[in-house]
Amino acid sequence: MQVLHLVKTMHGAAWAWRQISVLRECGLDVTIACPEDGPMRARYEAAGASVVQAEVALPHRAPWRIPSALRQVRELVGDLKPDLIHSHFVTTTLALRLALGRSHPTPRIFQVPGPLHLGNAFFRRADRLTMGPQDYVIGSCQWTCRKYRELGVSADRVFLSYYGTDVDAYSGQQPGALRAELAVGSGPLVGMIAWMYPPKLLLGQRRGLKGHEDFLYALRQVFSAHPSARAVIVGQQWGPGRRYQRQLQALATRLHGDKVLFLGPRDDVPSIYADLDLALHPSLSENVGGAVESLLAACPTVASNVGGLPDLVQDGVTGWLVPPRRPDLLAEAMLDALAHPEEAHRRAHRGRELARVMFDVNRTGREIVAIYGKLMGSPQGVALGDTIA
Repeated sequence: MQVLHLVKTMHGAAWAWRQISVLRECGLDVTIACPEDGPMRARYEAAGASVVQAEVALPHRAPWRIPSALRQVRELVGDLKPDLIHSHFVTTTLALRLALGRSHPTPRIFQVPGPLHLGNAFFRRADRLTMGPQDYVIGSCQWTCRKYRELGVSADRVFLSYYGTDVDAYSGQQPGALRAELAVGSGPLVGMIAWMYPPKLLLGQRRGLKGHEDFLYALRQVFSAHPSARAVIVGQQWGPGRRYQRQLQALATRLHGDKVLFLGPRDDVPSIYADLDLALHPSLSENVGGAVESLLAACPTVASNVGGLPDLVQDGVTGWLVPPRRPDLLAEAMLDALAHPEEAHRRAHRGRELARVMFDVNRTGREIVAIYGKLMGSPQGVALGDTIA
């Protein structure tokens, strides 16, 4: 089976690379098309996939390039003649559908990396109206699957499969390295590890997507109750520029002085989680996000009750859930977790057990092969199990 995968970046989206690596191990012929070159190309090629550079994402910020992009998509599909096309982003999906039209015979899958566009009436409508009879959806969380069914997509065209990861990468980490590096002592250490996405005015956003502002405001109550506590924020602004990142740093300094440490991007995330007493994921819209990593590391976790986060962070079972945009309730959950460390670690260990099952890329990658087989009428030797939502 020859499958064409459409991605919009070669500088991230490692979840797509992990999945495609498993597809190659299963014997599928995979070609990746992307508008740009970058470090992920070498990883795709090392996995045995072919990579071509083409404008396969809708250039919505440069509309004069749209005709050229659609032409490149048509030419690419015409040259490769894939059995199936798998798109991983909204912009690549819209480019694909607009280029080929609703009646093109090749099956097309949109694996939805996050539900953000489904919360906006314009983009939600654009997604639904461009779908044809050969369009299928793989939701990466239960919320997304429910939403597509509510939009009138028949259940036999909606599948559930999480983007998987290397579940062993977060095991066996010894605590102490981060505290020694920062010289923060034995007081509570809480943190966020996430890209900083600036608010998108086009979507009516006033706060960053990952909820950094809510985290900073919630810390006022935490620092009041625990004067020796410190907080870390790991990551940097996504995309060009650092204006939003500087705004967050200024807000942290104004509210908390030097108690919030911005560490920038790091490649030692598993060891950082080993030193955190509490990980925060106060996103405004999310798939499952970084909660997978914190719970794989058995780090006590508080998350907002949005998108796919409740699939993994189950309130009272594997962590704490709070409504989004409520820093007061976020602070209450943080204080509860810090006041009951034994319970916090019990929940975190239950979360690790669940995450190791749900997000093992060797399992989720084979779910994708099974979905391909169902659509093509040849199961590829992999049982479908309960992958259909």
